[in-house]
Amino acid sequence: MNKEMKPKYNHLEVEEGKYKYWLDGGFFKTGDKSKEPFSIVIPPPNVTGKLHLGHAWDTTLQDIIIRRKKMQGYDAIWLKGMDHGGIATQA
Repeated sequence: MNKEMKPKYNHLEVEEGKYKYWLDGGFFKTGDKSKEPFSIVIPPPNVTGKLHLGHAWDTTLQDIIIRRKKMQGYDAIWLKGMDHGGIATQA
């Protein structure tokens, strides 16, 4: 089988159906008291600096971890936008 790689990545084609699968499966739902809880709480974007590739990498790793824990049977929630320091955000 000789398959030729497309010259440009098409995220719409690659991701087709994946998000719907997660929604239909109820994988984003939380609150099941019969399961052990697991959470990741992250702060809002840093207002004192510029976003860089490290921010995207960190978010990607957290997404992988929380989805893995969900698949392992935890009542997992990825709570975004929690303030951890306050000073920069409040300013």
